[in-house]
Amino acid sequence: MIRHHFKKSARILKRTEFVKLSKNGQKLKNEHFIAVVVPGGSETTRLGITVTKKIGCAVIRNRIKRFIREYFRLNRHRITGKWDINIISRKKVFAISSKQAFSSLEKIFDELAKKIDR
Repeated sequence: MIRHHFKKSARILKRTEFVKLSKNGQKLKNEHFIAVVVPGGSETTRLGITVTKKIGCAVIRNRIKRFIREYFRLNRHRITGKWDINIISRKKVFAISSKQAFSSLEKIFDELAKKIDR
């Protein structure tokens, strides 16, 4: 059985790293999420999550963040190389189900995998 972990080393936590991503990264968009991607300087692919207060109350924001973390945890193996990825939620994500969130994230990760392979 393969164990999938989401360790602290696989997260983007510092504000300076988020700023670097926003300045230098390529953007991939769909109706629910925006992914900002830049080649990473760490040993693994790392994920940052941005969900603003405009989306809703803390319960809704935390639910969206759980969806994003779970999808990344289970599908990290699809991305080859070392990348820093920031997933930013859009306003339409407010009333999204987990199935819709995973479908939307799958589209972004498929597009990301195509860009990486080039």
